[in-house]
Amino acid sequence: MHELGVVFHTLDTVKRIAEENNVKRVASITVEIGEVSTVIPDLFEDCWNWAVKKETVLKDAGVKIERIPALTYCEDCKKEYGTLEYGKVCPYCGSGRTYLLQGNEIIIKEIEAIE
Repeated sequence: MHELGVVFHTLDTVKRIAEENNVKRVASITVEIGEVSTVIPDLFEDCWNWAVKKETVLKDAGVKIERIPALTYCEDCKKEYGTLEYGKVCPYCGSGRTYLLQGNEIIIKEIEAIE
């Protein structure tokens, strides 16, 4: 379960941002997780809820998770399509000359601070 490592990295990043902005307490964060990022949202949330109990600035901070759909681009026909539905082969022209546009990222979208 690498979600715990991702949570620890996210906690470190949020704590650094909070410190840089003189935030004393974080109420919640919003994280965007790509469909093919290999991070399972439910496990991320479970790890988050366990980890924030041991924090100070982030003590009991909530987490909201939004999904980023996986999209692939075809270099031959120049069209985008859903990666989960069709994989690496373009459903429009059958080409394998494709690459992932989005869907493998993990982004801290928002940090809600308490005054």
